[in-house]
Amino acid sequence: MATEGNELGEFLRARRAALDPREAGMADDGRPRRVPGLRREELAQLAHVSVDYIVRLEQGRTRRVSRSVLDALADALRLAPDECDYLFTVADVAPAAPVRHAGRPEVAPRLRQLLDTMPDIPAMVLNRRMDVIAWNRGAAALLTDFGMLPPAERNLIRLTFLDRAFRSLYADWPRAARDCVAVLRMEAGRNPHDPALSALVGELSVRDPDFRTWWASHQVRGPQQLAKTYHHPMAGTLDLNVQQFSVDSQPDQQLVAFTAEPGTSSQEALRFLLQWSAGPVADQDDDRTRDPGKRH
Repeated sequence: MATEGNELGEFLRARRAALDPREAGMADDGRPRRVPGLRREELAQLAHVSVDYIVRLEQGRTRRVSRSVLDALADALRLAPDECDYLFTVADVAPAAPVRHAGRPEVAPRLRQLLDTMPDIPAMVLNRRMDVIAWNRGAAALLTDFGMLPPAERNLIRLTFLDRAFRSLYADWPRAARDCVAVLRMEAGRNPHDPALSALVGELSVRDPDFRTWWASHQVRGPQQLAKTYHHPMAGTLDLNVQQFSVDSQPDQQLVAFTAEPGTSSQEALRFLLQWSAGPVADQDDDRTRDPGKRH
């Protein structure tokens, strides 16, 4: 399964292959390179460890790594902060994450109430797998009518790759899709035994070649403030800021909100979209959800 096995070794190989030797300060010795990126001996030299140790790490024959060696590897590979976090997560030096059991997601009533009191801001609640577990009318109008989907299909990454209408919303789909894969890869490192996550990765790996390619690249990213452009069939082009907030009472959940810069055409278009979608809202839960107005 894609979320199990030699995650540390695969990540090290992927990052080594992606690093330009010149950026790492390695002089050209004139020898032809059979593969792109750093050679194992070059990484060993930069990290001040033996080549055999790098081989054993990449082959999964050594998993217990000291923090000092991980720091040296991160420096040698020029890892970004999210990549460093991921490196420490998949190495044995990191504490094991608790196994999450699939089950009914719980959203605090006050959090649902907060969503309903944000009529001018599309917003939703996601878990770490990017399952959409609660949303307001604006989020349904902007993205898709989640209430019309089976609960198992209410996942932003699944929709991004497998739903044509959802995919067409993105002005830059490849960038958005790669970001999704990087977030999911980070979560897979934290929770390699999550059965729902493994099933999602397995399905997408089989059904989409782009997902397969980007998953194998081992790019990782944590939550960030983003700016995205959407091409909406009713509202036209929308340049929106995507804000992500942690939920203190539920560490596995985050509140995501979409806002437009004041005084812009995107703000006017978003206002039009929200007015167009206004209508009665039913109770929302996992099986019987609100119908916030369908996109036509």
